[in-house]
Amino acid sequence: MIKANWVKYKNGNYNVILNLNDGTKIRETIDPEATSFIPETIESFDCKITNSCDMGCPMCHENSIPNGKHGDLFAPSFLDTLHPYTEIAIGGGNPLEHPDLYKFLQLCKERKFVPSMTVNQVHFEKNFDFIKKLVDEKLIYGLGVSLNNVNKNFVDKLKEIPNAVVHVINGLVSIQDLEKMRDFGVRKILILGYKIFRRGEHLYEVDSSNINLRGIALKKWLPDILKDKWFEVVSFDNLALKQLDVKALLSEKEWNQFYMGDDGLEGEQTSASMFIDMVERKFAKNSCSKERFDLLPTVEEMYERLK
Repeated sequence: MIKANWVKYKNGNYNVILNLNDGTKIRETIDPEATSFIPETIESFDCKITNSCDMGCPMCHENSIPNGKHGDLFAPSFLDTLHPYTEIAIGGGNPLEHPDLYKFLQLCKERKFVPSMTVNQVHFEKNFDFIKKLVDEKLIYGLGVSLNNVNKNFVDKLKEIPNAVVHVINGLVSIQDLEKMRDFGVRKILILGYKIFRRGEHLYEVDSSNINLRGIALKKWLPDILKDKWFEVVSFDNLALKQLDVKALLSEKEWNQFYMGDDGLEGEQTSASMFIDMVERKFAKNSCSKERFDLLPTVEEMYERLK
């Protein structure tokens, strides 16, 4: 029996059980003798809705610019083919600049999708009341905040959003930043791999020494960060898993329990995820993939193309 706030659906040879309160996900094969998960469709996707952003971050892998183009979120599309409880990680650019964001999130709620959103710390602080409204109305279930600088006022605001996660980038975040976040009481962090892609490629060309040194320091400190529980939750994207060799820190049982599959950055696409650019109306294995395709009528067709 599924408890309150948990939902369940079938995907290929397994069931997905998802906690809408905290994002916990459990996969169970229908045949207990099965040795792998074989999905038929995606469980989640990164969704770029705009290329407009005024931050000019030097590592931006989307080359976002002020007054950049917004995506058409309501054109006839694959959205009509998504199953209920598909997780949608909304980003940009600055998604808060999209004029149809609120209307789009209302549509997602009507269709029982599970949206989350990633914003920059500066935009988070400037638009805190609106973001809190989205959370309170259950229009977004999770919030990622890309770190600019660690300060108590920021962390205090962060604590008002139960499922807020601070996003940091390997090679850019310092151990001192992580120590400050720990001491201020940040609960959850997501470590992203450094993407040598678009603006990130240029930044790496001019500052690779410092980026590499910070990456080496994080890899050295990571066992203690995890063992001493600096944060309640430490998660990683696939690129960070590789760059920091996280697998070496876990038992085989732990790795098999937590690893969600290969996103196709290097090798086979085994995760039930993808990247969709609503601005250019393209899809790809992930946001760093240079091989991108025009959107197809159904999400199943796109996922099959990527596998």
